[in-house]
Amino acid sequence: MSTADGVEPFEGDDRQYTPTRLPGWLQEVNGPDRVQPPQFTRAQLADLSPRDLLVHNDNREVWHANIGPIDTPQLLALHDALAEIVESNRQDGDKTKPAALVDAYPGLGKSTAVRDYGRKLFRKQVALRGETTPSGDRRVPVIYIALSGNTQIRGLNAAICRFYGLPTSGNADTLAERAVDAVLSMKTAAIVIDDIHFLAGANSNSVRMANQLKYLANVFPVTLIYVGVGVQQRGVLREGFSDKETELAQFGRRTTPLTLPPFQIEDDEGRRHWQTLLKTIEQKLVLAEKYPGMLARDLSDYLYARSTGHFASLMALINRGCLRAIRSSHERLDEDLMNQVKNDAAAEEARKELEAAIEAGLLTTRPTSPAERRRKSA
Repeated sequence: MSTADGVEPFEGDDRQYTPTRLPGWLQEVNGPDRVQPPQFTRAQLADLSPRDLLVHNDNREVWHANIGPIDTPQLLALHDALAEIVESNRQDGDKTKPAALVDAYPGLGKSTAVRDYGRKLFRKQVALRGETTPSGDRRVPVIYIALSGNTQIRGLNAAICRFYGLPTSGNADTLAERAVDAVLSMKTAAIVIDDIHFLAGANSNSVRMANQLKYLANVFPVTLIYVGVGVQQRGVLREGFSDKETELAQFGRRTTPLTLPPFQIEDDEGRRHWQTLLKTIEQKLVLAEKYPGMLARDLSDYLYARSTGHFASLMALINRGCLRAIRSSHERLDEDLMNQVKNDAAAEEARKELEAAIEAGLLTTRPTSPAERRRKSA
């Protein structure tokens, strides 16, 4: 099929799907890795035909929007902790499997990190056991669902059924039976439940929420991986008991809390991690006038102040900066260009305080040099 002027249409590499449905989740799990567009000089860009330049820029834009996940120390530590919990849960069906709770601030990439672990576990299980079960069903070792505001048990069970493409009619018990049949037939071993803080609504007490989560653990013979914001602060792990009565909290005994911390620059180890992250991202950028040190040297403090060390805020800032650099033909990231880029409200609110601390010499993203270390130890 051609356009009106006879040119072959270009669809680009946009991948529109939802991981909360089986077809979309399979696309995320099995989809091919994106190929980084070629790095052209400004002269090479000028030699491209208008059509080829449009295609190249489109490829660059979708590439920059989908950089990651990046194997940061925080992500690798979370994956190790999840593997220890999930992959040791080989108990028979008559025993409740311990769960994991990934509880962290918004904008740290926890959902992306957990889905990345689920994707790798899915592939590992299929490579080990095959794409189909002994009964001939598709093997689906891991599923992913996300909750919405004020979700009740029926809505949660319906979300699981919806993932598998099953009918969502009936009461909570009917839906649970339907979902369990799918879990057993497709050999599902882990269910990732994102935005768990929405379960039963923000005004629900911790006892009710904990009871609903215990119900899930009792009904589904899988490892449950909960992902949320401020879940522990709600007292869910204590089920409303006082500090002296926490031993009575059954859900807390069954659940291991994990987190994904932001990048910090309070010590040299944290600063080195930040520098490594920026160098890794820099290698993945496709801009004609990119140069070594563009991020890690010249924009290190600036990007930390603008993102407050939150991965999602950083990637949104860089993605939008690259878009602006391409469309304006600036073809590099610098402070003048980045100052025109808008970022999320939370990052912008904390920006002035961090910038002031950095300008005053109270904070830095640069690790102490060997000469400085020798001078301090003398």
